[in-house]
Amino acid sequence: MKEGARFSAGRTFLLGFGFLGVSVIWALYNAYVPIFLKDSFHLRSTLIGLVMTIDNILAIVLLPYLGALSDRTRTRLGRRRPYILVGSVLALVFFLFIPWVTALQRLGLMMLVIILMNLSMAVFRSPVIALMPDITPSRFRSQANGIINFMGGLGALLVFFGGKPLYDRRVSLPFLVGGLVMFASCLLVVLFIREPAEAEPVGARHLSFADSFRSLAGNLKDVFGGERSLLSILLAILFWFVGYNAIETFFTSYAKYYLGLKESTGALILGFFSVTFMVASIGSGFLGGRIGRNRTIRIGLLVTCATLVAALFVRRFLPLALLFAAGGLGWSLVNVNSLPMVVDMTTLEKVGGYTGLYYFFSQAANIIAPPAAGALIDAFGYGSLMVFSSVLFVAAFFIMSLVRRGEALDSGAR
Repeated sequence: MKEGARFSAGRTFLLGFGFLGVSVIWALYNAYVPIFLKDSFHLRSTLIGLVMTIDNILAIVLLPYLGALSDRTRTRLGRRRPYILVGSVLALVFFLFIPWVTALQRLGLMMLVIILMNLSMAVFRSPVIALMPDITPSRFRSQANGIINFMGGLGALLVFFGGKPLYDRRVSLPFLVGGLVMFASCLLVVLFIREPAEAEPVGARHLSFADSFRSLAGNLKDVFGGERSLLSILLAILFWFVGYNAIETFFTSYAKYYLGLKESTGALILGFFSVTFMVASIGSGFLGGRIGRNRTIRIGLLVTCATLVAALFVRRFLPLALLFAAGGLGWSLVNVNSLPMVVDMTTLEKVGGYTGLYYFFSQAANIIAPPAAGALIDAFGYGSLMVFSSVLFVAAFFIMSLVRRGEALDSGAR
């Protein structure tokens, strides 16, 4: 894409439906699968945490390959959209099996379904993310990421508020409705987003796993062998996603087994987080463009950490929901501005690869977080959850002070 290309808010909102669909699936998965594993299969929190890393293990293996492969793909649908179409169809099928297999109480079959669903999601996660920088000039990427995170927040909001009455009526209903919403959303992206013709490589060749990991190794060489800004932001991403994923994975369990609330009520509290995340996302992107992405991220880390510390002393629904609403605001400042910082540290030709690099570190965090948080919960109880995440957000705040690059091209070096 040429830097002078026009930014289209309408097209970005349309692309955001892909993020909405992905968000619906992961919100449902993280809210209810840990409960299924504990109540139906009687697993300890450490083992539940290990199961919940399956998607992240698959992602860290596949996303570098799929990101680089989509960079080189050349079809009538473009580079990214074939992966979105195929992955969303398969993910829908396997996602619908989860409550059915839970009712059968067959752990081996449950593991197979979880693995296949996560494989299907991995097929299109990196390509749908890479579409944003494909169609957006550098100076507008924080704003565009704000819009698509708004749509992702809307997807989570639909789950946490709409999912409660569906779940209370029948456990399988949120999975049926959520799966169909995901597929319909991805289909909108495939049908109506047109990738820029100049982004389609001429002479694309076959890419093997070895090729993709050589590409990843080259990108990691940039990380560890270059100046420290790229390494610093990726380490910060690692830390804050460990903290965030621990809450995302275990909060409904925390609500049920520590606070004495229903799991659907715990999911509803997360809904307040998603409301403010969604509402603030667009503004967070524009704020990052105005005062700088790095500064905006650090403000967000402080706000999110403060709400988690305060939550340590709260056990009732309404004040906890209000605290999580404040946390959603802080998280939007962090999440909206981080991917644009990473992709603006590279060239357009390597956007897919650097998107995969971003996910390499975020998925590594998500591999670490569930078993680590689960082990702490088994050792010290559910009260340790908020402390664990708070410490990680504080660490990420200090690491971000080392980052000197990644602002929009108009306002600094790439």
